[in-house]
Amino acid sequence: MSTKTPKSKGEKTTGATRPSGSKAHPVGKGASKRRGGRLGGATKLVLGLAVAVVNPRQARDFAKSMGVLAKTDKVDAAVLRAFADVIARHEKRSQFLRALPDEHRARLAALVTRRRQLLEMRTAESHRLAMAHKAARKSLGTVITFLDKQLAQIDEELDQHIRKHFQDLSKLLRTVKGVGAVTTQTLAATLPELGHLDRRAITTLVGVAPLACESGKRRGSRHIWGGRAEVRHALYMATLTATRFNAVIRAFYERLLTHGKPFKVAMVACMRKLLTILNAMVRDGTTWTAQLHAKNP
Repeated sequence: MSTKTPKSKGEKTTGATRPSGSKAHPVGKGASKRRGGRLGGATKLVLGLAVAVVNPRQARDFAKSMGVLAKTDKVDAAVLRAFADVIARHEKRSQFLRALPDEHRARLAALVTRRRQLLEMRTAESHRLAMAHKAARKSLGTVITFLDKQLAQIDEELDQHIRKHFQDLSKLLRTVKGVGAVTTQTLAATLPELGHLDRRAITTLVGVAPLACESGKRRGSRHIWGGRAEVRHALYMATLTATRFNAVIRAFYERLLTHGKPFKVAMVACMRKLLTILNAMVRDGTTWTAQLHAKNP
C-alpha cells in the first residue's frame, strides 16, 4: 500500500518499508525527488514498498541535524534513505503517513487545482486589461472569454463529481452558513482527514493553530505556520463570509475585536473555530446546530 505525508511544492519521495504483512525488516530503501509535479513515476519505482512523500524542508532539516551541509543529488539520496529509515522504524510511524487518495478524490483534487489555475490566469489577464493599450485589448478580451468558458466547464464537472461521489459530505458541510461550493470541494479534495483527527491535530495540519515559541522564562508570541495552504485559503474566504452571515462565528469574531484583538488574529481564531466545528460535524455525522456550537466556543 502506498502512503504519503502532507506535502507542499517541490516534494520528495522516500522509500520506506514493505507494507504490513510482509517481512518486518526494512528493504530497498531508496529516494527520488518529485520532479515535474508528478508522483506516479516515483511511486512505480518502488512498487511494493511503502512510499512517503515528504516536505523538502523536513528532509533538509533532517540533513542539517545530522551535520550534512552539502547538497548534491548523491547527498540527497543518502539523506532521504536515512530519513526513510528513521520514519520506518519510528514507534509512531502511522502518525507521519497517510494513504494516497482514491481515484475519486484524486480526480476531484485535479479539478480543484485546475480551477484555481484558471482563476489565477483570469485574474492576471483582467489586471493586464485594465492597463493595456487599445491594440492589446482585443487579444486580452478573447483570452478572458476563453478562460470564462473553461471555468464554467470545470465548475460543471466539479458539481457533477461532488453530487456523484461526495454528496453526503457536501450536504453536511453546506448546512453551515459561510461554507459554499468551493470550500466544500477543497475540503473534500485536499483534507481527507476531516472528521478523523481531534481538534488540535486538524487545526495544526491545516496551519491555523498558533505555535508556541518559548525557551526557559522567555515567552514569545505565538504564530501560525506551515500546513496546507490550499485548505487555509478556502477556509479564509468561508470565514470571511461567516463573520457576516453566521451568527455563531459573527458573535465570536465581534467578541475578539471588542477585546482588542487585531483583525488577522481574530480571523485566524474564527478560521480555527470554523474548522473545529466542521471537523466535529463530519466526525459525528451531524448537521449545523447553532445552539450547540454557540455553547462550545
